[in-house]
Amino acid sequence: MNRLFVARKPMFISSNKFLNQLKKKYGIKKMGFSGTLDPFACGNLIIATGQYTKLFRFLDKTPKEYITTLMLGAFSKTLDIEKIEEIKNTEKIEIEKIKETLNSFVGKQTQLPPKYSAKKINGKRAYSLEDEKVFLNKEIEVEVFEIELINYSHPFITFKAAVSEGTFIRTLGFDIAKKLGTYGTLTYLERTKEGKFIYECEKPLNPLEYLKIPQNFYLGDEKDLLLGKKLDINNFKIKDEGVYFTVYKNFFAIIEIKNSEVKYLLNRIELC
Repeated sequence: MNRLFVARKPMFISSNKFLNQLKKKYGIKKMGFSGTLDPFACGNLIIATGQYTKLFRFLDKTPKEYITTLMLGAFSKTLDIEKIEEIKNTEKIEIEKIKETLNSFVGKQTQLPPKYSAKKINGKRAYSLEDEKVFLNKEIEVEVFEIELINYSHPFITFKAAVSEGTFIRTLGFDIAKKLGTYGTLTYLERTKEGKFIYECEKPLNPLEYLKIPQNFYLGDEKDLLLGKKLDINNFKIKDEGVYFTVYKNFFAIIEIKNSEVKYLLNRIELC
């Protein structure tokens, strides 16, 4: 069964363990998710089953939107509440200064992935690396599209942020606290949106409405696609280089046009 939907992962459970619960719930073995959420985090998790598990790299998942609460004065190596080592008293901050600091993070910037993260560095998960120098040299470029203060009740700052894929909110929180002159640790993190993906009680979604690639039209015999035959670029409405999806009968294919040739990336994906 092919199915694409958004589930809501609860706090204090790993994304993999939550996926296993969904497999049992739906009685489906072939199921996957996109975008790991930390165990302490909750919120949107894009789920796919059957053939749709191959579509993750073609889905439009940006911007990602989060609501998070940052505790000022708290230090944790994980940058969240799971391993808080120290809490220092901090002076109350003028709300205008907090807003100004948050707004200063809008735009492109570089981040150091948290030491305790699932990001791969040289083929290994960051949390498994023993050499801190290797870890610290691997900055990534991210972008904060929008950031908004929701509430400030000292020492807790709650804000909403819309960011590019790959952005670490834990690192963003730590950097905000640092700019305010103290340590900072997240006490709450919820992913509320990924592109057009929002939680709607696990409602089945039409994958064609969530692809980040444009549609192309095959003007030849649909049997060519159905049988996986070699395709002629002249039979496509759009001949420009790029990756496209094309619909035929009850199926769709994802193809790439390059150097005047057409290559299948995926084919015979059934529409449900």
